[in-house]
Amino acid sequence: MNWVILYIILGIIIAVLVVGYFYLKKRMQQKLELQKQLVDQHKVTTNILILEKRMDKVQNANVPKSVVEQIPKIYKLRKVPIVKAKIGPQVMDLLCDEDIFNKLPEKKSVKVDLAGIFIAGVKTEKRKK
Repeated sequence: MNWVILYIILGIIIAVLVVGYFYLKKRMQQKLELQKQLVDQHKVTTNILILEKRMDKVQNANVPKSVVEQIPKIYKLRKVPIVKAKIGPQVMDLLCDEDIFNKLPEKKSVKVDLAGIFIAGVKTEKRKK
């Protein structure tokens, strides 16, 4: 009799965890879509000179304190792609996704989509032969 009650409680706990997982996944997907729309609205195409690329914690990057406070805790704990670039006369640290980070060449001038201090995309130029 005790085993039956134990199995029922275990089944309820597993069901709650599964439902919670799918709920959180859906909620995170909605947040991601909202952030993508916001980035797409504010992105500007500009030419930058990439000086340095590195994987580092956000606290070690030269970004404003207000930006660091808005970043989710999970990204504060782990290393993120940081690009030191010269935009006009100003040298800044920029953040980007890992796939964009891998596409960026070091010590070269590149045309990118910027949304604040976030590199949203890399423009590839087709050269004529």
